[in-house]
Amino acid sequence: MTEMPSVRVEGASFSYPGGKAGVFDITIDIAPGELVVCIGPSGCGKTTLLKLITGLLPCSAGRVWLGGEDVTTASVRSRQCGIVFQSYALFPHMSVWENVAYPLRVRAVDRTERRRQAEAMLDTVGLRGYSERLPAALSGGQQQRVALARALVFKPRTLLLDEPLSALDAATRISMRDEIRRIQKQQNIASLLITHDRDEALSLADRVAVLRDGRLVQIAPPQELYDRPADAFVASFIGRTNLIDGRVVAPDAVDTAIGRIVTPAHAMPMGAAVRLLVRPERIEPSSTETGENVFAATVVHDRFFGASREIELSVGQGMLKIDTTVRGTIAHVHLPRQAVQFLPTH
Repeated sequence: MTEMPSVRVEGASFSYPGGKAGVFDITIDIAPGELVVCIGPSGCGKTTLLKLITGLLPCSAGRVWLGGEDVTTASVRSRQCGIVFQSYALFPHMSVWENVAYPLRVRAVDRTERRRQAEAMLDTVGLRGYSERLPAALSGGQQQRVALARALVFKPRTLLLDEPLSALDAATRISMRDEIRRIQKQQNIASLLITHDRDEALSLADRVAVLRDGRLVQIAPPQELYDRPADAFVASFIGRTNLIDGRVVAPDAVDTAIGRIVTPAHAMPMGAAVRLLVRPERIEPSSTETGENVFAATVVHDRFFGASREIELSVGQGMLKIDTTVRGTIAHVHLPRQAVQFLPTH
């Protein structure tokens, strides 16, 4: 028996005035304990989708279910969504425990009980002993934990996070990824996190949803999304790419600007225009000058990152990007045929 999703958005649409922006016919399910990360360019509809789930915006078409209940026309409060905003939105005049307990206060929970529950949630997010401090006395990462505790303290149906890590420095952001994941799994709550950071999406998500121009392009586990993107847009947005256009010249070969590339066997017709995807980390510096898919290369740009290098190469009449840990001179590269993928050309 299939477990009922905690969150279901079915065919949801909303258009801002003018009709060019919004979301259109979005369908997403989020299972209990699952973390779906939504990613896409600015203006693609990520935050609009979140607002449709919370009720901050109305659906012009489609339905929203939470915990098996149709909440499409329900009020924001009755939907019982826990929300963490980009700015955290903490009350500066309230102590940490009072901030966490605020959702219980508006639900008329008595002071003693709401303090007990707030303290327990602060313990969960690693802030035991911080109850009486004001938000201004906390670091950015600590404020983020307070916001997370506040979103969870009233046992919401779902947890929604709108770019919760974007205001943090790089080191804190990485550590907080692990904390969000730990707490979200511990609470076993269906969660949707909005971000523009592909590393954040790939490292956090059970599944990643990619939006473009208000439409869902692909939703899949991170490795599947990276290894088998639906199209060139997803491939480029989710990681560094080599997109190589060419024409089929054999059942396992394509002529391109960099030269003839031997590919996995395919059923493309002879002469067909195709687009190939090769991830930069799959291309290998070659110690030999000849062989299958071995090409002479000239370094154009070389960016050193300590453990790795990102290099742009002139190859034939085209360019290739490679990511490598090799420190020496690179004069030839090898494209393993199994690293070559065909992408839709539409």
